[in-house]
Amino acid sequence: MMPTPKSPDWLLAALRERQAQSLMRRTVTLAGPQTPLANIGGQDYRAFCSNDYLGLANHPDIIASMQQGAAEYGVGGGASHLVCGHLTPHQALEEALAEWLGYERVMLFSTGYMANLGVISALASKDRAVIQDKLNHASLIDGAVLAQAPLKRYLHGDIQSAEQRLRKSTSSGLLVTDGVFSMDGDIAPLTQLSRLAATYQHVFMVDDAHGLGCIGADGRGSAALAGLDAEQLPILVGTFGKAFGTAGAFVATSHHFADYLTQFARPYVYTTSMSPAIAVATLASLNLIRSAKGQVLRESLQDKIAYFRQRMANIDVKLMASETAIQPILVGDVNDAMVLSDKLKALGFWCTAIRPPTVPVGSARLRITLSAAHSHKDLTLLCDALEQLLG
Repeated sequence: MMPTPKSPDWLLAALRERQAQSLMRRTVTLAGPQTPLANIGGQDYRAFCSNDYLGLANHPDIIASMQQGAAEYGVGGGASHLVCGHLTPHQALEEALAEWLGYERVMLFSTGYMANLGVISALASKDRAVIQDKLNHASLIDGAVLAQAPLKRYLHGDIQSAEQRLRKSTSSGLLVTDGVFSMDGDIAPLTQLSRLAATYQHVFMVDDAHGLGCIGADGRGSAALAGLDAEQLPILVGTFGKAFGTAGAFVATSHHFADYLTQFARPYVYTTSMSPAIAVATLASLNLIRSAKGQVLRESLQDKIAYFRQRMANIDVKLMASETAIQPILVGDVNDAMVLSDKLKALGFWCTAIRPPTVPVGSARLRITLSAAHSHKDLTLLCDALEQLLG
C-alpha cells in the first residue's frame, strides 16, 4: 500500500467547504484528440467548451509540421532562451509574429500565465500601480500581486470608472485589460482605454488570448478590430493554446520594452524555452490563420455564432453580450448551473458549468464555446437540446 502523508486540518477543512458549496474542481480525461467529438469515460459527447476556436488543435497540416519540427530540432528546448534554448524555429516564429502584428519585437513564453506574470511583475512596482478591469484574467491580477504593486480595479468595461482610477494615481504605471474576456466573451473598449492611457501617461497592455486568430483584419485580434497600432498599444500578449491550436504564448512590443523584459521578466529569464517542435507547429498555424483558408474558418465561426444567438433568442435564456466564440448562458445559482450541465451531458453534450471563484458569486453559467470545427448538425442539436431543457 502506498504511504500517504498526514493531511493538515486546514487543508481538509478547505476541501470540505468547497464540497459543501458545490465548488469542487475535478479533472476530466479525454480519450482522443481535441475535436468537437470528445470521448470521456468511454462515452462520446459533442463538446462545446474547448478554446480551439478555429479547429486547429488536430489539423493534419499542423500535426505534420510538429512531427517534422521534432525530427529536425528535437522535442525539448534544453535551456532558457538566454542560455542555449533559443533555436531557429523560435526566432522564425518571433519574426513572423512581429511582422504580422506590426511590432518591432516578439518574445516567446511557455504559457500565457507566465507571459502576464513576467510582464507585469517586471514593469510594475510599489511605486508603479496597475489599473485593471475588474474581470481581467487571474494571471493579470497575479502579476500585480507578484510585483507588490498598488492594484486598482475599475468596473468592467467602464471608461468613466477607469478614468477615475487613473486620475487618482500618483505616478505613471500600467493600464491593463483583456481584449476578449474569457468568461463573458465581450470585447474591451480598447480605443477609449488607449486614449486614457496616453492622457495619464500609463503603459497600455492588452491580453488578447481569446481574440487573436478569430477577429479583426487578418485575424489580428481585438487590437486590429479597434484600429490600434504598436504606438497606441505598446504591449500585446497573445497565446497559442486557443485559436492557434498549439501551446505557449508571446509578448509583442518595442525593442526597448523587449530589452527591459529580457533583463527583468523572471518567468522568461529562468524558464526553459517552449519545445522547438511546438514553435514549428505554431508557425504553420500562423501561416494557416493568415491564409485564405484562415479567413474561411473565421467566416464559418462567425456564421455559427450568429446562428446560435438567433436560436437562443427564441427561448427564455440569458446570454451575455458577446459576439465572439464565447457564448455563456447566465444561470446564476451554482447548483442550477450544475444541474443544467448534467442534463446536457445526459443528452450527449459536454458544456462545463463555470462557478465562483472563476466568476463572481451569483453569476454561475454554462460557458458554451463555438468552433469552426463544429458541424451545422452539432450546433443544431445543441440548440434543440437547450430549447428542450430551457424553452
